[in-house]
Amino acid sequence: MNALEVRGLVKHYPGVKALDGVDLVVRPNEVLGLAGENGAGKSTLLKALVGLVSPDQGQIFVRGQAVKLRNVVDAANHGIGMVFQEQSLVPNLTAAENIVLGSEGAGVRRGIYRWNEMRRLAQEQLDKIGSPIDPLARTDTLTFAERQMVEIAKVLRIEQRSQHPPVIILDEPTSVLESKEIETLFAQIRRLREFASVVFVSHRLDEVLDVCDRVTVLRSGQSVGEVATAGAVPRELHRMMIGSTGSDDHYHENAATPVTADQPRLSVRGLSGKSFHDVDLDVAAGEILAIVGVHGSGREDVCRALFGAEPTTAGEIRMDGTKVDLPSTRAACAAGIGYVPAERKIEGMVGSMSVADNMTLAKQKPRLTGPFVAPKKQAALVDSWIKRLSIRTPRRDTAIGRLSGGNQQKVVLARWLIGGDVKLLLLDHPTRGLDIGARSEVYRLMRELASSGVATVLLADSLEEAIGMADRILVMNDGRVAAEVACPSGGKPSPLDLVKEMV
Repeated sequence: MNALEVRGLVKHYPGVKALDGVDLVVRPNEVLGLAGENGAGKSTLLKALVGLVSPDQGQIFVRGQAVKLRNVVDAANHGIGMVFQEQSLVPNLTAAENIVLGSEGAGVRRGIYRWNEMRRLAQEQLDKIGSPIDPLARTDTLTFAERQMVEIAKVLRIEQRSQHPPVIILDEPTSVLESKEIETLFAQIRRLREFASVVFVSHRLDEVLDVCDRVTVLRSGQSVGEVATAGAVPRELHRMMIGSTGSDDHYHENAATPVTADQPRLSVRGLSGKSFHDVDLDVAAGEILAIVGVHGSGREDVCRALFGAEPTTAGEIRMDGTKVDLPSTRAACAAGIGYVPAERKIEGMVGSMSVADNMTLAKQKPRLTGPFVAPKKQAALVDSWIKRLSIRTPRRDTAIGRLSGGNQQKVVLARWLIGGDVKLLLLDHPTRGLDIGARSEVYRLMRELASSGVATVLLADSLEEAIGMADRILVMNDGRVAAEVACPSGGKPSPLDLVKEMV
């Protein structure tokens, strides 16, 4: 008997058919991968499985029984739980409080916490995944990877509601983890398989093949096939996801143009802040400079400091030879600097606002007539960029939160391109959470911008991405620049060359 089964699931939204007859089977004690491009229907399917979305047609079966999942509690009562991509923990509570939140049971008596019992209940769940986390540690003192473990332990509490092994859904659990943290998570997933079924969602196809037993692929809201992971390769999944073999030149290196600027577009000398010290770097117009380093190396803070979002204590920044002060993000924008943050949904966009309003947030002048917004002018401007970047949206006034991650990222990028005056673009993990097709489109856009003279600082999502896209690579270690590595076409370094300088 299957742990979970979906038959013919259909879900309509205005102008979009998110699910178009999806079928899915999750067997007992297996890890099932779910793959598909942004907009393929993965998020809608997952929401239906945990009661956040009510399908228009189709059925969901749990251990052979047809069920109606009206909300998250209903799904939990049937043994289905989900670890969301955006973590749902309360930061100022302990790990134990988060794990038992909403199902405290004997941990609360007459409205008062029984801390020994709370700790015991939480430890019971942490032991299932072999986590050494102290149940009484405040959640905001834990690393992201440790918080992921708390999320999983929290979901495992659904066993108390059901008499059957649980089904655990993991939505992009590795999106912001370093390689060692990913190895730890995969060990926990393999441990989960011993007493539960797991649905694993990731855009990193090598990870899907590594940790899963089977992979189901969605495309345009439909199930297009499944693959046993033994012997499978990422390219096979990619072909199924996009309906073709795709391009061998994933990073569009053929479109790269040689950099011949006499003077750096950006020149930084002796830049220091709370987590970085004496950073020197130059970026020429049309050049892509990647900065790599392990978690805590300081590279993210350097990027934010260049956008005026992180205070500095020393150093000098010059744009086209002229010294600039960047005490605020407003000052950075005025200097021609754009920034795409890693936390797209938190810092990069306003989910409830329209595509049009998000696209014009940073550059008001192009949509104004005098001091007033000109609706027709804004509509024409936004429509031109929607067409130019192939942004898939029903309408310009659709809430950006309704779009797939790849299309949201295109809107955020368009924000800095609208005025035509951006000189330096800071990209902090711009492909995080994007599928292989959307990543390729972002790479193509980066190449086009470089060809037009925009200087780019890239904090890549992987070493392979940095090597594939960069003209030069800076390696940061413990807040300082440890090495500079040339990255010419035809003479790329290996990931191992960079790792030697990172640790």
